[in-house]
Amino acid sequence: MDPTLSRETGPEAGLDDGDPAAKQLLLCAEFSAVASCEDAVARRYLAENAWEMERALNAYFEPQAEEGAVPRRPETPPASCVDLTNEETTDLISSKRGTPGNLQQEDGSMFSFITWNIDGLDINNLQERARGVCSSLAQYSPDVIFLQEVIPPYYSFLKKRASSYEIITGLHLSASPVPPLSSPCSRVRRHNEGYYTAIMLKKSRVKFKSQEIIPFPNTKMMRNLLCVHASVSGNELCLMTSHLESTRGHAEERMNQFKVVLKKMQEAPESATVIFAGDTNLRDQEVTKCGGLPCNISDVWEFLGKPKHCQYTWDTQMNSNLGIRATCKHRFDRIFFRAAAQGGHIIPQSLDLLGLEKLDCGRFPSDHWGLLCTLDVIL
Repeated sequence: MDPTLSRETGPEAGLDDGDPAAKQLLLCAEFSAVASCEDAVARRYLAENAWEMERALNAYFEPQAEEGAVPRRPETPPASCVDLTNEETTDLISSKRGTPGNLQQEDGSMFSFITWNIDGLDINNLQERARGVCSSLAQYSPDVIFLQEVIPPYYSFLKKRASSYEIITGLHLSASPVPPLSSPCSRVRRHNEGYYTAIMLKKSRVKFKSQEIIPFPNTKMMRNLLCVHASVSGNELCLMTSHLESTRGHAEERMNQFKVVLKKMQEAPESATVIFAGDTNLRDQEVTKCGGLPCNISDVWEFLGKPKHCQYTWDTQMNSNLGIRATCKHRFDRIFFRAAAQGGHIIPQSLDLLGLEKLDCGRFPSDHWGLLCTLDVIL
């Protein structure tokens, strides 16, 4: 089932509403389109909830208060034509001057980054949403950008719009760099090019040193851990991002991946400040089941006193992109921090959400809010 089908254009939209069987087929199609699940799963939830759509979706997305699953995307990208190549080549991100980010960083005493699942798998309004993401990035001009759910045309778009940044992707090392799409209907040729993560470094501020990709051998969703070694204002950095396994049904694999992240953070050189930022899909009880965080690793949101205004990064009550009537609020996007052993020269100071304003198309840039984090750099 294509998750992008609307209720009006679904495959059963023309059925006679007077036929009970036809009504059920239509409800199943609607449920599958919203939840990105198999028809059999949709039928079971609907049947168990008297064929009432809202009740069935609530049961599917929030079976328990803290375990609301998010089975919102298929495991492979939709086979649809996506074209961002007709966009103008103006370097939007670097074209703004005097932004808050630039002003904060003039003396080198501040360091900032953004992490955002940009929802590249949703091809609806993709051009406008991509421009919306770039506008937010331009507003703050962060030193580092962590992205999840990047697709090849989105990558090409960023290469045009953000030439002041070096972009390192989470594509497997055996894959060649992703070229711009040659035609509006170009398809993804290799499975590992479907969607991936990326880390963007502002060339004027952050010096790139090396990169590595840590595979998750049991992933069913092309997930891995991207690590970039760099430096800012003379401080060594180890930057990491990932998009951990999605949905409640893959909790065990997600926790195994989380353990790999923590292990890699622990193994980083003691002289480096280590920052992991990404879409973890974690629930709090899963962190507890993994034994919690090591004593030298902090959850930045908790470190900053659990600010309420940026607790939920995936909130279907506030964000209508997926059209889910059930209310699901989760802190899927998280930042973990390990200070350098010699004094902690970079210290988190603030955390805010971004991407909160609807675009002209009536949708938000992504179904996730982005996170903007600022840190003090002690020179």
